[in-house]
Amino acid sequence: MLAALTALQQADTAFPSGSFAFSNGLEGLITGDPAFDEAALARTVAAALRFRWAGTDRVALILAHRAGPAIERLAVIDAAVEAASLAEPMRVGSRRNGASLLASHARLGTPGAADLRAAVRAGRLIGHLPTIQGALWPGLGLDERTAASVSGYLFASGLTSAAVRLGAIGAIEAQRSLGAALPIIAELLEEPVPDPTGAIELTGFTPLIEITAMRQAQAELRLFAN
Repeated sequence: MLAALTALQQADTAFPSGSFAFSNGLEGLITGDPAFDEAALARTVAAALRFRWAGTDRVALILAHRAGPAIERLAVIDAAVEAASLAEPMRVGSRRNGASLLASHARLGTPGAADLRAAVRAGRLIGHLPTIQGALWPGLGLDERTAASVSGYLFASGLTSAAVRLGAIGAIEAQRSLGAALPIIAELLEEPVPDPTGAIELTGFTPLIEITAMRQAQAELRLFAN
């Protein structure tokens, strides 16, 4: 029961993870499409889950969870996330989110957080968000499946909450889109993640989101960092 309650705490959008500053490319999509509505959000969330989270964030988090406190192994996973993040706004956003999450856990005294933060500061780790999530959450008693579930929920809810803050849809529409995403997350959680025998291959690819994120990064006025 404690692990379930802890998972709820980590999935709470009020947890100080720094994610509120990032739209993960959604701001660029909405800016470029004045007709962006609830249906467009639902399609975007589904596509981002299937073609980014499932093949990149989820895989990196699970491998980091299995790596335990082994900094050298975590560094290899981190480097794979860096290589898979082609768009600079998304790459920087992942690093900054990871740093914010790590800082909060270090202040909360989460087991292993101080060592991870020292490794990032020393340049031994880049500190991408899924790597940090996977490395931190076992110390809170979250097993691999639960940690991946929290990650998927945060990924989807981050997009829906950004859409509300951008004024594209209302809170009820956002909750409908988030509810529609939950079966997708559950489906993707069933996909196996084998331990790699060679180089780590992260296959996430969302070109439209990444292109709009790069364009939006050059805008004079924007609400989010990406």
